[in-house]
Amino acid sequence: MGGKQLGFTDYELTTAKKQTKREKFLSEMEAVVPWQALIELIEPYYPKTSKKGGRPPYPLITMLRIHLLQQWYSLSDPAMEEALIEVPTMRRFAGIDLISDRIPDETTILSFRHLLEKHELGEQIFEIVKTHLSARGMTMRQGTIVDATLIAAPSSTKNKEGKRDPEMHQTKKGNQWYYGMKIHIGVDKDSGLIHSVATTAANVHDLTPAAELLHGDEEVVYGDAGYNGIAKRRDIAGNSSDRCAHEPILSAPPVALGDMNGRNGVFGGPQ
Repeated sequence: MGGKQLGFTDYELTTAKKQTKREKFLSEMEAVVPWQALIELIEPYYPKTSKKGGRPPYPLITMLRIHLLQQWYSLSDPAMEEALIEVPTMRRFAGIDLISDRIPDETTILSFRHLLEKHELGEQIFEIVKTHLSARGMTMRQGTIVDATLIAAPSSTKNKEGKRDPEMHQTKKGNQWYYGMKIHIGVDKDSGLIHSVATTAANVHDLTPAAELLHGDEEVVYGDAGYNGIAKRRDIAGNSSDRCAHEPILSAPPVALGDMNGRNGVFGGPQ
């Protein structure tokens, strides 16, 4: 991010000989994320400095980096604000200097996420990253790992509408009940890159959107017990090879761009 005066703590860490896991991960993301393409996508919707004066908005690149940090490390808005104050590595990645820069508060961080949601930029960001990686030869196509993760949502009806979100539903996993939605991902077996994402209500079976997670050129598909019988489904038979191997998803390689279970990624993050 260049040219800024470092605080004492930041200076100590930048001169340390050994890189931490977080530093290595963020260094990899620095190199692999197509920053300019993402900036060009979001910039038309981002607030401009008012001619009437007032406090200017934070630099778009800073807010984008903070947003990705929040996704990678699964941080709430308040936790992200605190991390920027307390963790020099994250602060440097975001391009923030404690001496001269303001740190975005949780409301600002929330507003940026809402901006992306309002203009439906999340899926476009995903596609830009995927295309960028393909152009760099970073995707393999021999096998896909399929997986699903529950995303909790408030079940209370004490809100403005006085009812639950109709797109959410409850489901039981083990002895525990969950209310919310489910996100399904298709991950390249060799590179660990996510190439497909689908969302459903939490009670939808993992197999139902499975065809949407395959690109069609697989020689083998990996899934846990929830995907037993995948090769027999009509919507799968014409979409991929019928050689389906069932083994634990946890044996998969780290996901470089977006593992929803917490491994490396633009839409997931390192443990």
